[in-house]
Amino acid sequence: MAKASERKHRIAVVGGGPGGYEAALAGAQLGAEVTLIERAGVGGAAVLTDVVPSKSLIATASAAQSVRDSGKLGVQAFVPGGDGKPVRPEIAVNLAAVNKRLIAMAGAQSVDMLRSLEDAGVRVVQGEGRLDGHNAVLISTAAGGTDFDRIEADTIVVSVGSSPRELDSAKPDGERILTWKQLYDLPSVPEHLVVVGSGVTGAEFANAYRTLGSEVTLVSSREQVLPGEDRDAAGVIEREFTRLGMHVMSKSRATSVTRTENGVLVELEDGRTIEATHCLMAVGSIPNTAGLGLEKAGVALTESGHIRVNKVARTNVPSIYAAGDCTDFFPLASVASMQGRTAIMHALGDFVRPIDLRNVAANVFTYPEIATVGWNEQTLAENEGVAKAISHTIPLSVNPRAKMIGFTDGFVKLFAWKASGTVVGGVIVAHRASELIFPLALAVEHRLTVDQVASAFAVYPSMTGAITDAARALHTH
Repeated sequence: MAKASERKHRIAVVGGGPGGYEAALAGAQLGAEVTLIERAGVGGAAVLTDVVPSKSLIATASAAQSVRDSGKLGVQAFVPGGDGKPVRPEIAVNLAAVNKRLIAMAGAQSVDMLRSLEDAGVRVVQGEGRLDGHNAVLISTAAGGTDFDRIEADTIVVSVGSSPRELDSAKPDGERILTWKQLYDLPSVPEHLVVVGSGVTGAEFANAYRTLGSEVTLVSSREQVLPGEDRDAAGVIEREFTRLGMHVMSKSRATSVTRTENGVLVELEDGRTIEATHCLMAVGSIPNTAGLGLEKAGVALTESGHIRVNKVARTNVPSIYAAGDCTDFFPLASVASMQGRTAIMHALGDFVRPIDLRNVAANVFTYPEIATVGWNEQTLAENEGVAKAISHTIPLSVNPRAKMIGFTDGFVKLFAWKASGTVVGGVIVAHRASELIFPLALAVEHRLTVDQVASAFAVYPSMTGAITDAARALHTH
């Protein structure tokens, strides 16, 4: 036990997103003196303008879709028409009210996180922080200010996140040409929304706004939407997009987006144009690392400006760690949180398990969702593991619970090593797949075999029954 006269370990956290929040909380819990600097609010962009509001919007859209699909279950809502015959009413979406709820929810979550930090003893400073060498941080409490407070730190954690990438040929104006941070100012559902970019962000918002009632055109430079996902899973989502009436333009690249009198004009590389009322640019993000003093402190960056970190979130400078989207690691809120905790535990000499990205569970919040963990067909092929692995797919069309709830467009796919039967990966395409992937995440993390997974009792009927069914099909002798 430390003596009362010994100085506490000093930790400065720059940025209060998921990574910074967890780093500050872990530091306080381990007895350090922690200062967290955040310019917008605890939770950062993830809570205030990204993950929390976007997934809440998607949940609203999913609720609307569930009502529309309820007819398959025999649930019918009718009102009498002028001739006395039943007329099914349209679902009305008040986007202004929806957005007001989302922003209020995000703000409340930020306040809850702030209270948790303060209760733990963390000093939270609202302002902008930048490094002053490798053992100090300068804090300006006024935006763009020149007066700085200087605090010294034994350990610095940088968790400043990222911002939407902007193109000079499609400059967002916050009214018609939008980034995903600007969507929550829309007073009503766009009449016709063009989404440029078919990655996770583009696909999620395209799906949500089409469900909310917008005409949606998705411009994809690739052959298939969600190019980074399992091909079979992406195929299910693209078919669902088509079923919803979305216009999916594959192998198309937007070269410019300009304002017109009543909307926008999107020009494609092949000369075609699209006229619409609004355009969402979902073409990636850039790290918020400029002007932080990282280069002066000797911190190594990638060409794109991301901070290079190892599996315990440490940079090449021993006293400086980094977490979240500003690093060259996996850009997920859950990974950022793990990086933040891991960084502090490593800095304070606690037990640390280096982060293995193959154990990370990820989710695409389309309808249905795509959840993944571990190895997949692409990574197996890239690492010459195809011949060593076995896989099995259970379509939800044969799952009794999926039939009961009327949601059979999806599957459970399991990957295991042929020799040992060890589960190494999985893909789930289903309603709320994000909740169903956890058993597979546990299996991958703890190296369970397919027989061990199959021996666990799944409730009957349940969607998780598809997981045990897939595991039984991969039984090894």
